[in-house]
Amino acid sequence: MQITSKFTIAVHIITAIDYFKDHEKVTSNFLAGSVGANPVIVRNVMGNLKEAGIIDISQGKSGITLAKRLEDITFYDIYRAVDSVSDEGLFHFHENPNANCPVGRNIHKAVDEKLLKVQQAMEAEMKQITLSDVVEDTRKGILNETA
Repeated sequence: MQITSKFTIAVHIITAIDYFKDHEKVTSNFLAGSVGANPVIVRNVMGNLKEAGIIDISQGKSGITLAKRLEDITFYDIYRAVDSVSDEGLFHFHENPNANCPVGRNIHKAVDEKLLKVQQAMEAEMKQITLSDVVEDTRKGILNETA
């Protein structure tokens, strides 16, 4: 089980857009440099964020901007936007438990509901964390560097 790096790349992108909005024209190449990732990966994640209505992408003067307020963007919104989890759920169950084995026959019944509860608890917590929290902590870190 692991959420792909697209999630943290998306958080980084949104934080950088907010931080640099008044000082730089924010482009995908600029963001790729900040993230330290291939520009193609960054553009793919940006496409997910745009489709989810989180960012706006303009080829003109403004570059990339936020379409929502930071307070209105949660970790859960990003998690869903970048397809961090399939419709099957966060946990991928092994494909072919042995039906001839008593454990294999019953493992899904014993585990599926518990895994779903874990995923729901994680998602509920993600809905409580906003990008405003991340940006605030990032700005504090930057200020501490210069102090």
